[in-house]
Parts: sequence; structure tokens; C-alpha cells
Amino acid sequence: MLAPNPKREVPVRQVQGDTPRILTQILDDDTNLAVWQRQLPAHISDFAAMVLSMDQPLAESRVLDLPHEDAQPALDGLAAGFGDLHGYEGFITDVSWLVSAFACLLGAKRVGLRLRTLDKAMCPRFHVDHVPVRLIATYAGVGSQWLKEGVMDRRCLGQPDAEPGDPHAVQQFACGDVALLKGEKWHGNEGMGLIHRSPQLAPGERRLILTLDWLA
Repeated sequence: MLAPNPKREVPVRQVQGDTPRILTQILDDDTNLAVWQRQLPAHISDFAAMVLSMDQPLAESRVLDLPHEDAQPALDGLAAGFGDLHGYEGFITDVSWLVSAFACLLGAKRVGLRLRTLDKAMCPRFHVDHVPVRLIATYAGVGSQWLKEGVMDRRCLGQPDAEPGDPHAVQQFACGDVALLKGEKWHGNEGMGLIHRSPQLAPGERRLILTLDWLA
């Protein structure tokens, strides 16, 4: 008689810490969120604030090929319209480091990069991402919101009436945080992608965010 298959351990951990080493815990089977709670250097924070103050659109996407561990991401011309602002070079250096660290941690050979300013909630309903893992870093403005496991019935994702009415149940990344979110396509994480959404913005409020996706 065959023994029944053991029930898969449900990932319920969301970990946070003040050093980048915390990000390595996203590789653990029982973890679907790892957050590096960092303070942005002043010159990068000032640059991001100036980008928003100029009230100019920014929406750039790139596919970065990183064939070996020492490959440098091709970021030439990224956000070039803001290249004259103080702190631009430091900002690009920071983005380059995040791309390289993301690729090294996951063994990624191809990374999708999106850098954009937003003046409204792009994904206002709680949802999960259909990707293996996504990095989200907020350089200016408010951070994305997320839920601990069990706060919302996953069968009701996308339904406004099913979202938590208690604001204390909603967690939020801080500006400067670097978050790694497991999605539905991470092997072994099916049905357990981190539940999150974009924050609602007040009139005139904007954000500057970077996202990275593991493509290959």
C-alpha cells in the first residue's frame, strides 16, 4: 500500500532585515517575500525627488542579457532625460548593482528591467504575479502594499469586497526598500505567490519605482 504524499509546506514567512543578506532568504521554500529595509543615500534620494518634481514622464523597459556572472548590465542611456541632474551617476550605479545582485542570487542570464514614474495605482487590487520572482524598489514616493498569509482568501483575489477592511492588516514597503516577491511561476510556489497591490495615490502624488523580472 502506497504511503500518502506529504502535504507541501505552505510558505508563510515574510522576512525583513537591514542588510542585503536578507534577500538570500527568498531562496528558502517557506519564504515568499524578502525585504532589505535600506536608507537611500542622500544623493540618490535627492535625485529621485528631483525627477518627480520635474513632472516629466518616465517609462523605460529593457531586456538585459547577462551571459556570465561578471557581466555588467547595459544601462547606457537609461533615464537619459534626467542625466544632468545631480545624483544621476550614483542612481545608475545603484540600479546596476541591484541588477547584478538580482542576477547573481538567482543565476539569471536575462533580466527584464522597468523604470517608471507613476501618478496612479497601476494594479489597485490585491493580486499575485505570474512570474518566478520580481524585485521592486521604490526610489521616491510611497511603496507597494502587501498582505501576510491568511489575511485574504486567495480564491477572491481581484474582488473589492473581499479585500481586508482593517487598514492595519495591510503592510507597506517603505521608500528605499528592496523587495523580492515570489510569484506563481516559482517552482514549488504555485498557489502561494505574495499577495500585493499598488498604493492609491492622492492627486498630485507620484512615485519612482524600479522592477526587475527573472526572464531566463
